[in-house]
Amino acid sequence: MAEKKIVDSVGKVLEESKKLDRKFKQKIDLVINLKNLDLNIPKNRIDEEIILPHGRGSEAKIALFASGELALKSKKHVDLLIKPEEIEDFSTDKGKFKKVADAHHFFIAEAPLMPTIGKTLGTVLGPRGKMPKPVPPNADVSGLVKNLRSTVKVRSKSNKTFHTIAGEETMSKEDIAENISAIIKRLESKLERGRMNIGSVYVKTTMGSSERII
Repeated sequence: MAEKKIVDSVGKVLEESKKLDRKFKQKIDLVINLKNLDLNIPKNRIDEEIILPHGRGSEAKIALFASGELALKSKKHVDLLIKPEEIEDFSTDKGKFKKVADAHHFFIAEAPLMPTIGKTLGTVLGPRGKMPKPVPPNADVSGLVKNLRSTVKVRSKSNKTFHTIAGEETMSKEDIAENISAIIKRLESKLERGRMNIGSVYVKTTMGSSERII
């Protein structure tokens, strides 16, 4: 169960969002500020994938690089299937592939294709933190995809302030608060001094004002 302060803070931002006449579902954003940590040292950086206990609100979009049997049996599970011959096409039109990379949250790839993807599309996927997860050619990706649908990426790079999402405004304040608690717990486990390295955490809707929870 989430801390009462988190539940109350989420409740406030959700109440405020009802007053805003928005034509889209707003995300619930977390703004995380770290302290007393040198993020120029790579081992101190945060780069985590966290399965939210109550999902993201809208499922993450997944793309798969695959051929043959894996492509046939996995196509129904993913949002986009990229066949080997398309990799070459994308490599000559990086602008087109950047749109694909930005439209999908996670990538999976048949393991033998990884070297080709790295050489041709790594310059697009790498900086975005979206290099594919390799799977064997005979893999059943349904379980992996199911988990990724509810997963968020929490990535600091070299910045002490960074963002992630904890759900959408259509979710209950309790579910969002539990998602936030899961993110904070993971952060604490990865930081050298746990919560002592967290300067502050704010929650807000996409267009709304923020509430401090830590």
